[in-house]
Amino acid sequence: MLGATSRAVKHSGGVVMPATQRCQPGSESISSSDMVRLVLFDIDGTLVHTGGAGIKAFARVFATEFNLPNGVEGIKFAGRTDVNLVREFFLRHDITPNAENFRRFFEPYVFWLDHILAQSHTEACPGVAQMLRALRALPQPPMIGLLTGNIQLGAEIKLRHFDLWREFELGAFADDHEERDQIAHAARRRANRVLKRELRGEEIVVIGDTPLDIRCGRAIGAKVLAVATGGATLDDLRPHKADWLVDNLAEVTARELCA
Repeated sequence: MLGATSRAVKHSGGVVMPATQRCQPGSESISSSDMVRLVLFDIDGTLVHTGGAGIKAFARVFATEFNLPNGVEGIKFAGRTDVNLVREFFLRHDITPNAENFRRFFEPYVFWLDHILAQSHTEACPGVAQMLRALRALPQPPMIGLLTGNIQLGAEIKLRHFDLWREFELGAFADDHEERDQIAHAARRRANRVLKRELRGEEIVVIGDTPLDIRCGRAIGAKVLAVATGGATLDDLRPHKADWLVDNLAEVTARELCA
């Protein structure tokens, strides 16, 4: 289980508060003699749908703290990190992207996220609960973790809403780095420390719903399962050549992922 969230942590930009057919369309069906030891999940669009609570919370902070009521217009959120999104907002509006302004954003953001989430229509993505149970039931269950662009406290707020936070043994977040590929490296390093050995790429599976999730999995040499439960369709995801491409997590088994 992930531990208590730190309320203030360093990142590269300053201080933030805390296919319908299996094994498509990768180059070939994945079957490796290397047992998977780590499975990393994205959150938004992969594990849960929050009814847009995160974007609404961003918009509320832009309006109330920075007096810019249309602050989210033109910003593409899918697959991005919270820190990178806020930096884009600052640069668009000639706001200095320093530690103080990041703090000004993230302190009220987590309050608004929690508040808006409680009032939103939310649901877990199909197959999530079954996949988590099946992974734990394997004869040699892998470590289950998070690889997300959310700051850690934002991730915790979202997943506690669904009673899912306790399912994950470790995580890497936007607090670790602004760039998603580097967050993947942080997740791998953290798992190496826990397991007391260096994981090879083929021992890791990254699960996500955007092309950026696929890219960050490849950045650490991991196998990648792409799910079309977020904004990207199967056709959007197919050119990025994940090892598995499915409509949702109910269409692939834990045994297939971890063989």
